[in-house]
Amino acid sequence: MPAGRPTSYAPEFAAQAEKLGGLGAIDAELAHFFEVDERTINRWKGDHPEFRQSLKAGKLEADATVADRLYRRACGYEHEVHKVLSDGRVVSFVERLPPDTTACIFWLKNRRADLWRDAHKQEHEVTTRGVAELSPEERAARAVALLDEAFGKVANQISGK
Repeated sequence: MPAGRPTSYAPEFAAQAEKLGGLGAIDAELAHFFEVDERTINRWKGDHPEFRQSLKAGKLEADATVADRLYRRACGYEHEVHKVLSDGRVVSFVERLPPDTTACIFWLKNRRADLWRDAHKQEHEVTTRGVAELSPEERAARAVALLDEAFGKVANQISGK
């Protein structure tokens, strides 16, 4: 029998963890809810597979819901609205929401980073002569040349060349 303090884990924690994960709770918030240290949450994940799986399932469901909402917002969508007028009548209509540019950018930068990320890999030519061996004038000229090259690449990316 291992020495140490008995675990405070209870089987019903798995269902609670799934619900908390579905609400977007992070490990620190789980620790606060269960009134334990964050290291205990990590230990429970290792010692109790049902806890880890339930937490993961809750987080996956929440992430899928958010991804769906982001996608709908990026593409635009329509939904039925019921509005109560001041005289008590209920009017129903279909509201159309146009695509949201910010949601589009966010989606594309995360889903297709190879095409849409802000920072692009820059390659620079390296010479065998070290920077320390250059005179101050040569170092300044080299710095200006590197900046010109970088700004030129950025300008080409912006203009689509």
